[in-house]
Amino acid sequence: MSALRWSVRTLDRALDGETVYRELLAAEPVAFWLDGSLTDRAPRRVSVLGTSLGAEVIVRDVADGDVFAELQELLAARVAEPPPELAGLFCGGYVGYFGYELKALTGGVVAHESPTPDALWIWANRFVVIDHDRDRTYLVAVDKPDGEPGAGEDWLDRAETAAADWWMGSLETPAISTLDLEVHLEQDRATYLAGIARCLEELEAGETYEVNLTNRVRLPAVPDPFEFFRWQWSANPAPYAAFIRYGDLAVASSSPERFLTVDADGWAECRPIKGTAPRDLDPAQDQLAAKALAEDDKTRAENLMIVDLIRNDLGRVSVPGTVNVPQLMQVESYRTMHQLVTTVRGRLRDGLTAVDAVRACFPPGSMTGAPKIRTMQIIDELEPSARGVYSGALGYLSLDGRADLSVVIRTAVLTPDGTVIGAGGAIVLDSDPVAEYDEMVLKATAAVGRVGRG
Repeated sequence: MSALRWSVRTLDRALDGETVYRELLAAEPVAFWLDGSLTDRAPRRVSVLGTSLGAEVIVRDVADGDVFAELQELLAARVAEPPPELAGLFCGGYVGYFGYELKALTGGVVAHESPTPDALWIWANRFVVIDHDRDRTYLVAVDKPDGEPGAGEDWLDRAETAAADWWMGSLETPAISTLDLEVHLEQDRATYLAGIARCLEELEAGETYEVNLTNRVRLPAVPDPFEFFRWQWSANPAPYAAFIRYGDLAVASSSPERFLTVDADGWAECRPIKGTAPRDLDPAQDQLAAKALAEDDKTRAENLMIVDLIRNDLGRVSVPGTVNVPQLMQVESYRTMHQLVTTVRGRLRDGLTAVDAVRACFPPGSMTGAPKIRTMQIIDELEPSARGVYSGALGYLSLDGRADLSVVIRTAVLTPDGTVIGAGGAIVLDSDPVAEYDEMVLKATAAVGRVGRG
């Protein structure tokens, strides 16, 4: 193990994430906020905000080589036992995303080139861990033993000073959230419906069982990406809300879906979502909508096919006999929609790591369809552009071997050139094309933080 030096300061209260970001991170060249205040099925709800002293960031495209292997080597060189107070939380590591085009490293091919990096991972050595359940905050600096003496303590002093402030500003509606999203679709209604028809042909021919066909909404740039994230989070709070900024690139996510977690004991868990229904303002109608989703034969078929795919993916890296499904197709409800969620778990084989699990399961099966490789080929033919960050995975790979990554959905990718939002849905033999189109628009609507049924 390489030696690292932790400086940790504990505050007996849970800080406000927005205050931490504004007072401590807003001026940094790179910054992140993984908001876990609504995290589902976790023993503790934890948020992590931070930056990289020295702006050490891995920025890679598919053509640059195997970023999975690169991260594996970096983590192996820095693997370390965290301070006991950070056990089970976040002790440092890499925070970032794997974009969809990295499928070329996991069995797919390069079909489109993304204008944003295919992988972006920030070495998190200055960060704040907010433990919402225990009402506690940890200010953390991680340094090499031969680093500048006192550098960590200096940052902790800054962090503690920032924590003394409290910021609460008003929300302004972003202009892009008021636009007619259908006007800005990359594939208009007729084109997307034609794509669904092609999917149905492939399904009839037995080439695939399910195709996740996606679209992109291309909107104007926003003046302040963080203000957009605040709005998105307020209007569509989600268990895997996240904001990552690297120079002029920002990712604002309100994802409800867990891609993969790996715990300290080597248990890997995926929680695919297949099946979506809009919420209703009338409580009785809302309950009926949730019941209809749970009982819908088409939705259950979609979910089951992806579960089988993920069981197969996890099985490639798990101890035989350990892959199991402790939760099958349960309705979980969020601000704007109900979703049908399943949990798949497996115990990683000795010698395998969280990165091995990510590689085995990437890209998320809920964003491809089944069988994965052939279905990705069909998607490449039908979608005219790169998905980019969308449909990939976002979260952290920690120094103690754990990982927590979401599926990049309900997400806006923001640059000075514009704002891009991906949305789509699973096409199966009994899909209603118009209903599939409407569901795609609903999902895009949630990503821009528009309140209501969309």
